[in-house]
Amino acid sequence: MKPFKTFTGKIAVIDRGNIDTDQIISKEHLKSIQRTGFGEHLFSDWRYLDNGRPNPDFELNKPQFKEASILVAGNNFGCGSSREHAVWAIDQYGFKTVIAPKKGEIPAFADIFFNNSGKNGLLLIELGERDVQEIMKAVAQEEGLTATIDLDHQKITLHPGAGVQVYDFSIDPALKERLMKGLDDIGQTEQYLKIIEQFEAHHATQFPT
Repeated sequence: MKPFKTFTGKIAVIDRGNIDTDQIISKEHLKSIQRTGFGEHLFSDWRYLDNGRPNPDFELNKPQFKEASILVAGNNFGCGSSREHAVWAIDQYGFKTVIAPKKGEIPAFADIFFNNSGKNGLLLIELGERDVQEIMKAVAQEEGLTATIDLDHQKITLHPGAGVQVYDFSIDPALKERLMKGLDDIGQTEQYLKIIEQFEAHHATQFPT
């Protein structure tokens, strides 16, 4: 897992709430036992027409969103099943961050999707509804709008032609450390390898086989 610190990328917007994991990666694309090749199937039911050609009406097929690496969407993103493939598809498409709003009691992201994302290096950012609406409006007004995501200082900086807009975000300190160090579950365990080896050596002397 690559460390996540600071990057600048183009913003794409899908202004829809309750985007579930079956819409993110539909079940017919879950047959592979490999963890690669899912990016081309991201939002496949929306991205492609019945004849297999790109759907010109779908947001990510718009020219202004080509090669975007920051996705802004509606609340309750990633609801539905627990399939980890949804995170893989988003990451392999090229998105490094997904931004969504909390709306009243409705979360920005579904819990299982949120946990899967952290374990796979995908940064999810929850903002207030007003902030997300401002970002969506800025993207609509300026084609190719970019932003810098600074995880260390927990800031999103938009770079519109009219000036700079900055949004602060919160993140659990343990998750922040995990992302900045690029640690998956195995990597986290390996941080304590010497302690584990010492324990195993001690255990072997105390309880020889």
